[in-house]
Amino acid sequence: MPEFLGIDTSNYTTSAAVYVSGENKIYQAKKLLPVKKGELGLRQSDAVFHHTKQLPEMIEQLFGENTLGTPCAVTASARPRNAEGSYMPCFLCGEGFARSYGAIEGIPVFDTSHQIGHILAALYSADRLDLVSQRFIAFHVSGGTTDCLLCEPDSENIMNISSIGTSLDLKAGQAIDRVGVMLGLDFPCGKELEKLAEKADRSFRTKAVLKGTDCCLSGLENKCRSMAESGEKAENIARYCLDFVADTIIRMTDAAIGIYGKLPLVFAGGVMSDMYIRKLITSEFSDTYFAAPEFSCDNAAGTAIYGYLKYNGEK
Repeated sequence: MPEFLGIDTSNYTTSAAVYVSGENKIYQAKKLLPVKKGELGLRQSDAVFHHTKQLPEMIEQLFGENTLGTPCAVTASARPRNAEGSYMPCFLCGEGFARSYGAIEGIPVFDTSHQIGHILAALYSADRLDLVSQRFIAFHVSGGTTDCLLCEPDSENIMNISSIGTSLDLKAGQAIDRVGVMLGLDFPCGKELEKLAEKADRSFRTKAVLKGTDCCLSGLENKCRSMAESGEKAENIARYCLDFVADTIIRMTDAAIGIYGKLPLVFAGGVMSDMYIRKLITSEFSDTYFAAPEFSCDNAAGTAIYGYLKYNGEK
């Protein structure tokens, strides 16, 4: 059966995946980059070092644990977004491997953006890959992005993405991680913060800070620190943090719908694996599509699917 290899080396995770198109099935192996307790991520030089060490392990795991053949094509996430100047050294690890492997095997090599990979992974997980031929609104919410995006079909890049709104300061994932580390949690903090919020015994009114279709999240970190200094329970601070992020995404969605009308809504990125945030969003909107947690956080599944779509589009 035709198989397509995808590689993604983000600032969080080393990922490899194979999409078996005949089965519509993804096989993947991924591993978080190691971050010391109390720290908020890695320098790019350290991320490159860890990807160099971990990527061979992920390839060995992926092909050692599954009965897979030689891929028809290999694709890597080569940049954060399809925008001029979008660059992070960590993506060179995956891109370099893909080019080398493609040359050895004599197979096509494609590259895409980390962002498109996230959106395609969400579409695959939600069983809505058909949306690549339609117009829809997508959110990419992670440690490096809080983006509301208009996605439209594109013959060259599968989808053309234009910005509707973004965070003008702190990103949602950054805010969650900073609050989590402040509360003594391990980075990345999303899963632990969600578990902590489940034990909250208070709820709070939140008010998202929007400037047009853009948002501001730096006040969230300041508010949570103030709550901690005043003796508020960690569980309640966690709840407030997630409520504020959800409210921000909901208000940004309202603003986007006000401009482009009701379109399918796709939510991708690590923050969107938070089931509490997801519940708040789905209570406000219909026609919403979320990735399962394993396809929300950084992964190479969407990158592999990009290769499948490109390969079949060029045949």
